[in-house]
Amino acid sequence: MTSTVHRTCPLCEAVCGLTLTLDDGGHVTSVRGDKDDPFSKGFICPKGASLGRLDEDPDRLRKPLIREGELWREVGWDEAFEAVRAGLERVADRRSIAVYLGNPNAHTMAGALYATPLIKALGTRNVFSASTADQMPKHVASGLMFGHPLAIPVPDLDRTDYLLMLGANPLESNGSLCTAPDFPGRLKALRGRGGRLVVVDPRRTRTAALADEHVFVRPGTDAYLLFGIVHTLFAEDLARPAHEVNGLDEVREAAKHFPPEAVARRTGVPAETITRLARELAAAPTAAVYARIGTCTAEFGTLAQWLVDVLNVLTGNLDRPGGAMFPKPATEFGGRRRPYAVGRWKSRVRGLPEANGELPVATLADEIETPGEGQVRFLLTIAGNPVLSAPHGARLDAAFRELDFMVSVDPYLNETTKHANVILPPPRVLQSGHYDFALLGFAVRNYARYSPPLLPLDERPSEAQILARLAMIASGLEGDLDAFVIDELLRKATETPGSGVEGREVAELRDLLEGETGGERRLDLMLRLGPYGEWAGKGDLSLRKLLDHPHGLDLGALEPRLGEVLKTASGLVELAPPQLMEDVERLRGKLEEEPPEIVLIGRRHLRSNNSWMHNVGPLVGGSNRCTLQIHPSDVARLGLAGEAVVRSAKGQVTVPVEVTDTIMPGVVSLPHGWGHAGSAQNVAAEHAGVSVNTLTDETTIDVPSGNAVFNGVPVTISPTGVIIAH
Repeated sequence: MTSTVHRTCPLCEAVCGLTLTLDDGGHVTSVRGDKDDPFSKGFICPKGASLGRLDEDPDRLRKPLIREGELWREVGWDEAFEAVRAGLERVADRRSIAVYLGNPNAHTMAGALYATPLIKALGTRNVFSASTADQMPKHVASGLMFGHPLAIPVPDLDRTDYLLMLGANPLESNGSLCTAPDFPGRLKALRGRGGRLVVVDPRRTRTAALADEHVFVRPGTDAYLLFGIVHTLFAEDLARPAHEVNGLDEVREAAKHFPPEAVARRTGVPAETITRLARELAAAPTAAVYARIGTCTAEFGTLAQWLVDVLNVLTGNLDRPGGAMFPKPATEFGGRRRPYAVGRWKSRVRGLPEANGELPVATLADEIETPGEGQVRFLLTIAGNPVLSAPHGARLDAAFRELDFMVSVDPYLNETTKHANVILPPPRVLQSGHYDFALLGFAVRNYARYSPPLLPLDERPSEAQILARLAMIASGLEGDLDAFVIDELLRKATETPGSGVEGREVAELRDLLEGETGGERRLDLMLRLGPYGEWAGKGDLSLRKLLDHPHGLDLGALEPRLGEVLKTASGLVELAPPQLMEDVERLRGKLEEEPPEIVLIGRRHLRSNNSWMHNVGPLVGGSNRCTLQIHPSDVARLGLAGEAVVRSAKGQVTVPVEVTDTIMPGVVSLPHGWGHAGSAQNVAAEHAGVSVNTLTDETTIDVPSGNAVFNGVPVTISPTGVIIAH
């Protein structure tokens, strides 16, 4: 007997619907795209097709582990939690606690609902995450411009006539901060209806190959290119903002210093191309500018992200169909009441400012290594592998060995968790409920879908229960965390004028909530209070309705809603935030700098997502390999053959050479997330590769956001004399 079930794929940001076939033992026998999902419409990628293999990976931990010297001992859950309690009791100063949250937290209900209460219970400001190795520049730019770090406009892919894309490769990544299942199909449809796609990238990626035009650009110079386009719009009187904004004159004045002729020398993009792109953006019936990780993980990442939306504003395309629009997620309610600010506190050692309640991961090693009051001695990691994903990972690897105590919530014994004293493994994906709280806030079409657990839990707790119990241990309290959070949210809602439940009794509303778990009841509450919910007076959305529609619900195309989204003190788009105008001076000061001879950039692979999918056989090998992509002219000039030694200011690696004319001369590329030599994960160890973050520099960051710099890293390349047969 087999059964057919449906759920959302949790392996990247595309939120595709899957149809799975399970046998009587709960084993996945097939995975297909869910053709009845109104958003993904049957699209599936190799990662989604391998969900069953990943979920049943024999190297996944089934029981908690306690480290005793160099050995590991499987223990029961009560003993594991008692070990955590004992470790916390030795912490005299909560300022010596740090938390690191990995990328998968954005893909789980537990990460979305329980990480914040746990951090509050720990009582620390030492919070680090993958966000400052990835996307923090976009959050900071959006916060300063629109008043909220999650007010991120996305390209209206299905209606735009012109898309300018920088540093993004959605044919490999499936999209990022732009939730769009079947991104390739949407781009093909754009071109099919007569639209134009222009991709700016140092590599001719699969996405660039699909485009009408590919523009090579020197890594790390996107802000100069974008400023050159802004300059042209003002110089040729093409700027046509559709909304009243603050700071237009300041941006016009700043742009005078970045004419196309000047930025062409810095970017490698001809001045006539820059001018033409500006004219095309201005002339298109609708247009959107979109930039992602290649532009974020650079020295001027926040300026690049700011200029993206400056262009969307200046061309009149912000908050209009076919332009850059703000999604309306089903769980959105309430909102930030205080003005957005960066730097409410600073890191102890380097004085780096917080952003969104986080400190830059680039300074985590400083906080562990440097003695003094508040030195980090206790670390909690949740679904993260910063030894491979953070800059200068080798330094973190050494620093973690010196901690007094470390706890990891993670399904694997990996390069980071091997340093933990206690590892608490969450259950299988199919044993967990799934709702994309974060990702649906960036969706190119409003949509909601809930996937209940497909398999019962065995003796282990759910991930939500693990995090909730850790929060209770940290707080020293007993009780039901979910009940406390639900009552607090209901109390605020009933006291908020116009909330839809104003003046009603908390107990009455609590009794109406449905769900088998606390997480489901909290989801039900958020859906009912959200913009489509039955308690907001604008719809009938609830958990019950999502359960009755297992393929998901289409909630409609994006609609103009700038007035709802803006949280700035002025009530206007702030086009020239002082913090960013200050960084413009830093950008201007480096305009005439000579670029390094060779720089390093990262690379995305379709069958990979950071470091945690390299233990699934079907996802490694083929094109998904750890190689150094380099242009033929550089190979000939440097006398390379087979392997090369790549050196930076921080370290060196030896890696196979992949010769390709799809990359600019003077640029080399290594993929992110490799470096599994000696791993306890068998498949990953067989395909170890090298960690690109042996080469990256934790002392170089994007100043406004604190984001790590992974693109444009100066390196030298030399031959090894080793020839590899192919």
